[in-house]
Amino acid sequence: MNRYAGLAAVDSAIGPGRDPWDPIHSLRAYGRHKLTSVEMTVTNLCNMRCEHCAVGDSLVFKEPEHIPLELMLNALDQVEHLQTISITGGEPSFRRKTVEEVILPLLKYAKSKGIRSQMNSNLTLDYERYEPLLPYLDVMHISFNYTSARDFHEVGFARNPHPVNEEVAHKMYNKMIDNTCKLSEAGMFISAESMINYRTHRKLPEIHRLIVEMGCQRHEVHPMYAADFAENLPKLSLDEIRCAITDLLDARDPELWMLFGTLPFFACNDQASDAELLRRLRTEKNVTVRNDPDGRNRVNVNMFTGEVFVTDFAAIPSFGNIKERRLDDIFDDWLDKHPLNQRVNCYCEAAGCCGPNLLVADMYYNNVDFKTRKAITL
Repeated sequence: MNRYAGLAAVDSAIGPGRDPWDPIHSLRAYGRHKLTSVEMTVTNLCNMRCEHCAVGDSLVFKEPEHIPLELMLNALDQVEHLQTISITGGEPSFRRKTVEEVILPLLKYAKSKGIRSQMNSNLTLDYERYEPLLPYLDVMHISFNYTSARDFHEVGFARNPHPVNEEVAHKMYNKMIDNTCKLSEAGMFISAESMINYRTHRKLPEIHRLIVEMGCQRHEVHPMYAADFAENLPKLSLDEIRCAITDLLDARDPELWMLFGTLPFFACNDQASDAELLRRLRTEKNVTVRNDPDGRNRVNVNMFTGEVFVTDFAAIPSFGNIKERRLDDIFDDWLDKHPLNQRVNCYCEAAGCCGPNLLVADMYYNNVDFKTRKAITL
């Protein structure tokens, strides 16, 4: 029985006061992390090759058939506390068949169960590809790291095996903006995510302005960490990330919800600059900081194989397969037994913090034991 979905159905609308993807809610409700979110990779096809792509090494030009949809739905039915699902790729809407035969049935299932849904997309295809999702999808998540069509061309096709004509890229950029505006006007909740990286860290205020103009309901901001395509890109210092966030907070529209995630700053740090930034993030209007769901309340299911991963980066081998095991059991094995999880599964109620994810810990806090630290900044 899915008891947690009943709670989701009566909760208030998604907003700064209610982010159902944050693992802190289930942790507080049950006293330990529970699997409340399942992400499904429905395609490894994509019409772009962004240099920062989290799953860039998994992208292909031809893919096999999906596992039976009924198998996935049965696996979701067995998750005791399921509250949210996420649909990702590749570009999930790349093939119309995938939209009609996989994505829409998953979204209809979630809607019928009171489960919140999110889909990742670049919104560069025809509007008609996205319009059928309007009655069912809770959050459309897009990546937006551009101040111009030129930025889009440089970033979005940096790892393409063949050169992409500038005019083609510019048309895609304009279509993405048009689709975002049109879908927003039609009532779709669109969250535009910007990475803080070597290209964007001085451009975030301008990127934010464009996101506001497109009518998005949320601006999501995450530092970029070394993974897949991005592993060889220049690394920002903590000072550069801190300055980028401060500049963005100074320039932002306070009426738009701004969600920060996977930040490398913690209340148990002893730097005054960290303390000042964290205080500001807690007190700014319509600003929230999300604890990372991966490995805390979420797993990823590959819908071609049924394999289950604790993160969509798939840097850790598969933990099992939905053909053989329940998702709750697979998640519990990760939570209780895997040595990597034991490194970062700390929790500070005073700071509302579930600790760093593995990427943050490896890049900036490689020799730090967060379990021995206590909040200094409150």
